[in-house]
Amino acid sequence: MKFTQQSPAGINLIRRYGADFVVIGDEEIRRSCLVSAGALVRDWAPRSVAELGIEHLAPIFDLAPEVVVLSTGATQKFPRAAWRAEFSARRIGIEIMEVGAACRTYNVLVGEERKVVGAILLP
Repeated sequence: MKFTQQSPAGINLIRRYGADFVVIGDEEIRRSCLVSAGALVRDWAPRSVAELGIEHLAPIFDLAPEVVVLSTGATQKFPRAAWRAEFSARRIGIEIMEVGAACRTYNVLVGEERKVVGAILLP
């Protein structure tokens, strides 16, 4: 028996990924980005966990997520505690993962029609 995941039509899914790119739908993106079911922010400013600042949070919060999946590249790296605390203060979940796990997790959550934002850091 073959199983396939059925997702609502018209949502943004991550089709492929690598160390320096993601493919969302048919579009290859090579800069950090934010993705949700219905929105794609193609040029999110930070390029690494070290560059993440409070000023980079507004575009994430503007998408009104319940949970954010942060992709930190080839390895899992945690942002500063003050950055993570902003999510807790707003009662938004934050999951921090390497790129492969983050992309797969985002796809599962968006397929479940959760209010998820993928925050993809690319060099």
